[in-house]
Amino acid sequence: MHKEVAEDIRIMFNAPDQALAEASLVRAVAKYARIASKIPAWMEESLPEGLIVFTFPKEHWRHLRTTNGLERISQEIKRRTRVMCIFPIEAACLRFVSAVLMEISEEWGSGKVIFTMDDEE
Repeated sequence: MHKEVAEDIRIMFNAPDQALAEASLVRAVAKYARIASKIPAWMEESLPEGLIVFTFPKEHWRHLRTTNGLERISQEIKRRTRVMCIFPIEAACLRFVSAVLMEISEEWGSGKVIFTMDDEE
């Protein structure tokens, strides 16, 4: 059933527009209401938040649907903290990770523009 639920969710997020995605959600909720009681409740509560991606310009959907950016940040934090090996106290680790995140934020702020909400594109 796990693969079937994942496929239904994939159909929602690969829909060409928000109306079709929401219709897919309604169909999935009805489908699983007969089979499993907790899945439809979870879908109704959690998935509409993810469908907000459809309110952004279509060019941004690919970037917003993936976790690639977040995974890249996690990899960078892991790479940088591995060099340190041991932190004397938890606060030292927090300061170091915060500094890494600030550095990444500055790079993103001055680097390549991925998202722009301008109509001029």
